[in-house]
Formats: sequence, structure tokens, C-alpha cells
Amino acid sequence: MALNARLDHRNPLVFDTHELGRRPGALQRLPRTVDAPKDFGIKGVIGVPEGAPVELELRLESVMEGVLVTGTARAGAEGECVRCLEPLQLDVEAEFQEMFSYPDADDRGRVIAEPGDDAEDDEDRLFLEDGLFDLESVLRDAVVLALPMQPVCQEDCPGLCAECGARLADDPDHHHDAVDIRWAALQGLAGTMQDGEKDEMSGAEAGVDEKQEK
Repeated sequence: MALNARLDHRNPLVFDTHELGRRPGALQRLPRTVDAPKDFGIKGVIGVPEGAPVELELRLESVMEGVLVTGTARAGAEGECVRCLEPLQLDVEAEFQEMFSYPDADDRGRVIAEPGDDAEDDEDRLFLEDGLFDLESVLRDAVVLALPMQPVCQEDCPGLCAECGARLADDPDHHHDAVDIRWAALQGLAGTMQDGEKDEMSGAEAGVDEKQEK
């Protein structure tokens, strides 16, 4: 097999289709476990840790224009609950399907003299390179789409107390006595009046004591 200048056949996410061949209808199934690459998820929210095992089940089918790759990826993701900010773990399963075209064939499988003549069409297509294809970008997109944008530790997570930040799931009866702001000023005034009455009573008692002494 000729080594490709761009793709490294030793990369676990690079697959070789030479065994599959180019006869339309040929099938090949490839189970493989690979290490998750870097930044495999939604940055700052949730993702599969770098180096964590990702289980792949691939189905390669040879068609006129290239190789149709259908697969499923399973892995464990880690993140933070958006409600209570506690660490969480969840299993993610992502399905994907992608066509890797032969570089010498158009979208109808017809051989073309110079691949890449139509730059606009080629921009959105993925090509086989010396019979190899790199699954990383396809796999990354599929996993990101399968991850929750707002992960929660449990569906009914009550989150944190808005006043003190306590985790409500740990104390279901947690609450703060609410004070109506309309009465807050009156309560303060009442307290001031009570203090004034105490001072007056203290002054009156002192006057009585002085008279008694006389």
C-alpha cells in the first residue's frame, strides 16, 4: 500500500478501504475502539475527555461514486449541571453517515479527467486519499450534535437557592422567610417607636425613684 502524504494510516481514526474494493455493493463492517481526540464536545459545557474510549461500529459500503460510511459511536461524557453546578457524567450515543468520494469520480460515479475542477462542489465533499479516509471531523460533528446544550444532573434538578446558593436537592425543605418590602419600612418604624417608648419609660421610672428618695 502506498503511503499517503496527508493521512497517516497509523492514526486510529484513519481507515483503509483497499480491502473493501470498488465493486458497487461490497460491504465491510469494522468495530473499533479509539481514544477520544482533544476538544471532543462542547467547550466549557460538556464533552468526552481526551483519551477516553470511544466505541465505534462502522459499516462501509462501496458505491459508484465512493464509499458510504454509516456508523454509531458510544462514549462517556463529563460536564457540569447548568442548574446546580455539580459535576455530571452521561453516556452519549451518536449516529452518522458520510460519503467519501473517489477523487477521480463525479457525484454520479463517472470518471473525470481532473478531480477538483468544480471548486464549489468539491468544497462540501469529502474524498478518499489513496483509499484512506479520516473520520475525525465527521465523528466530532456527530458527537457534538448528540450532546445536550444544557446538561442537567437529573431532569427535575431544583438548582441552587437564589438567596444563599445552597443546593436545593440536598435540602428539599430549604427556604427563607419572605418579608414583604411594603411592610419592611413600617417594621423599622415600629422598632424605632418601641425603642423610644422604652427610653420614656426608663426616664419616668428614674423620676419616680428620685421622688421616693426625697
